[in-house]
This record gives sequence, structure tokens and C-alpha cells, in this order.
Amino acid sequence: MPEAYIVDAVRTPVGRRGGGLSAVHPADLGAHVLKALVERTGVDPAAVEDVVFGCLDTVGPQAGDIARTAWLAAGLPEEVPGVTVDRQCGSSQQAVHFAAQGVLSGTQDLVVAGGTQNMSMIPIAFASRQAAEPLGLTEGPYAGSAGWRARYGDAPVNQFHGAQLIAQQWGISRRDMEEFALTSHRRAVRAADEGRFDREITPYGDVVADEGPRRDTTLEKMAALKPVVEGGTITAAVSSQVSDGAAAMLLASERAVRVHGLRPRARVHHLSVRGEDPIRMLSAPIPATAYALKKTGMSPADIDLVEINEAFAPVVLAWLKETGADPDRVNVNGGAIALGHPLGATGVRLMTTLLHELERTGGRFGLQTMCEGGGQANVTIIERL
Repeated sequence: MPEAYIVDAVRTPVGRRGGGLSAVHPADLGAHVLKALVERTGVDPAAVEDVVFGCLDTVGPQAGDIARTAWLAAGLPEEVPGVTVDRQCGSSQQAVHFAAQGVLSGTQDLVVAGGTQNMSMIPIAFASRQAAEPLGLTEGPYAGSAGWRARYGDAPVNQFHGAQLIAQQWGISRRDMEEFALTSHRRAVRAADEGRFDREITPYGDVVADEGPRRDTTLEKMAALKPVVEGGTITAAVSSQVSDGAAAMLLASERAVRVHGLRPRARVHHLSVRGEDPIRMLSAPIPATAYALKKTGMSPADIDLVEINEAFAPVVLAWLKETGADPDRVNVNGGAIALGHPLGATGVRLMTTLLHELERTGGRFGLQTMCEGGGQANVTIIERL
């Protein structure tokens, strides 16, 4: 059976909103990791057959197929094409899936997967508002759909509502979420201090480290914040940070590894994606993980490390309750609550960290999943070589 190998993976530091990367064109963020990936692997860039990038809110500097723009902005060969993917927060994880599927099918040998996002420059959902308002349309992709309304009524469709529904359904208290958030910051700070991120980060100018982790945060500070929604328990402290950044990885076939003299670091063991209730929206990693484990014949005990995106604390806490996974194997270097969530880049950022941490600890299997708009979730299992 064909294999899809991960040769290398690299990311920028994750910049916080208004921080050191906020004025950088998103194509230049993407170009930065693409150049670093080519340099680190030593691969002939002309041999790359496609560049698949995740990006949301593709308006202004993020419009026009930013995968292609970023590759060209990096000064890389014009004959290499690019395509941009939008599966909401899972866009660059889906980019990995498409890249790996091209390799596994035998139709491609070398594919780059990645993602880029500058949320400081282009705020979340900005693109849909900009497109709708001049046309006099009601904001939001679901408004006005008779079929949607017949099926889901007028229930609010937004991530804060979904996070609150999860907290209520799984009995997760505000204190539970704040303790989880504090752990995320502490783990991220420890990882940075111990140099765990050093190999995976390519600094961008003066920005050499992730800007999000808060060394001075406390439960008392978190408790003083007002809920995002009146009467709710979700606050900014238990939510992912608005961020800027990019990440990229090179996937190769067995033939490409041999022909180009590459050293694979991991192989793709499993790829899948599942959907669930789009109103609750953020709970899809639960059934998606169950599906992936059943399909592979694995159990949570077989997984050495897990990266599940911390869009909101209850997403991970509900997943832990349902899967019975060991919390000490999950997001061991912190997650998006501390490190940030540059939407289109987060999928590959997570996988880059997962790969490097498997190597640091000697683990074999790593599982990655993340909640996505529309009530979806990708699951990727990689095996360290």
C-alpha cells in the first residue's frame, strides 16, 4: 500500500492581535514558512507538484488564492501551482489531508500543505460582512435559506453559543474551564522555557517566540472577566486568542523520498473527517475521534500524544469526558487558549508541534483533531518513524 510521509514541518511564531506580526501581509507570512521548508528539506522546489494552503476570510490581502500568492512571494518556481482550502478552523488540517491523499493515490509525489492567517489585519467573519453589506443582504451565511430554517429554525449559529451549549450539556463549570485555561498557559510557558518549540519555529524578524502565553495570569484574574454572552459562563479567558501566523509541511511518496534523498520523520496513519450538529457546532471532535479509532482498530491508550484545538475550553473538556483519554497526553505544550489560533494556519501549526513533541518524547502515534464551523471535525493520526 502506498505511504504518505511527512518530511518536515515548520511554523512562524504565533503573534497576538496587534502584535509583532500584525502588519505582515499574510502572503509574506506564508512565503516565510515556505522558504524555510525548502531550505530545511533541501528539496528541489520545482519538483513540488502542488501547494495546498488553508485560509479563511479570503478578502483583501488574503484573496486571490493565497496559496499561489505565498509561493510566488517566496520567490519559488512559477510552474508550481497552489490552491486555497476553507474548512473553517480545520482548513490547513484539511490541506494536509488533500496533500496526503494526492500522494496516497499515486498521482502526486511531493506536495506542500500549510496555511496562513492574519486576523489582526482581517478580523474573523470580515469577508462575509464586506460582501453582504453593499448588496443589502442580511449578515450571515445561513440567513434567508428556507431549507436551513426549516431544519434548524432560528437558533443562533455562532461559536460562543456552541461553546455555551457544550458547557451546559457536559456539566462543565466556569471554574473547570478557567482551571483548564490556566493549565494551558502554564504548559505553554514551560514548553517555551524548555526550548520545546525552538526546532519548529522559524523566527520572523524580531518575533522569535509565541506572543500569546501569559505568565502572570491567575484564576482570580480570569474570574473577574465578564461573560461574552449575558448570563453565560464563556469568557475571553477560556477562549482561543485572535492571532497571526503561518505553517507549512512537506509530504512525500516513497518514490520521492528515494529520488530526492529525503529523510521522512513520520507517516500518515489515518485521515478522516466527520460532521455533527451545526448549532452546537464545536462538539464534532467527539464522534470524529470515535470514528477514527474504530476505523483504525485503535483505542485512546494507543495514542501517545493528542493535539485538540482549544477553540474554547469546553471543547476539550467534553472530548476528554467522552473519550476517557489521559489529560496528561493532551495538549502537553499548551493550546490555542495560550498559544493562539490563526484560523487558517492552526491545523498545520498543531501538526508541526505534534510531530516535534513525538520526537522529543519518543512517542509513536499522535492524534490531531479540531472543531470546525458547520459542526465538523478532521482527525489525523500520524506515526513517528
